[in-house]
Amino acid sequence: MTTMTDAEFLAIARSNPVNRELERRLAALGLPEGHLVAGCLFQAVWNQRSGRPADWGVKDYDVFYFDAADTSWEAEDRVIAQVAEATADLGVEVELRNQARVHLWYEKRFGAPYPQLHSACDGIDRYLVTCTCVGIELASGALYAPNGLHDLAEGRLAPNPLNPLTERFTEKAESYRARWPWLTVVA
Repeated sequence: MTTMTDAEFLAIARSNPVNRELERRLAALGLPEGHLVAGCLFQAVWNQRSGRPADWGVKDYDVFYFDAADTSWEAEDRVIAQVAEATADLGVEVELRNQARVHLWYEKRFGAPYPQLHSACDGIDRYLVTCTCVGIELASGALYAPNGLHDLAEGRLAPNPLNPLTERFTEKAESYRARWPWLTVVA
């Protein structure tokens, strides 16, 4: 049985130099409830266990923030442009999403309703695979992992009851298993 502390997780995630630099630069921008989230973090753990560099296979770097004061496309696009300018020299794709507006487009894109969220953490809570619900708060550097780190460290992929899209979970889990074959899927 594998255990992992918050400090161990943060050290592994930050062993990817892009994660460290994004934390530093994006914290300076003061995104409301800004969090570095998802694959760029949990993949570092799986990559370490697989003997790969921390950034191996990272397609993009996801960032959540929460600004309910303006949920327009234009406001989100302004923040996307600001982040793109601040990170252009890193040579990576940074995907930024205002979690206050996800409910406005999610059903059209994914074919399932999505509740109105009340924080950036609400968005992290809803990832399809429970062990991938992780984020680092940009302002404090604190880890947010609502389901703990045990399954992530063990490589156990379980569907998230907060986002019960069975087909999408299966696709996501198989995509992960194609890159890290030692992962296990738990029904």
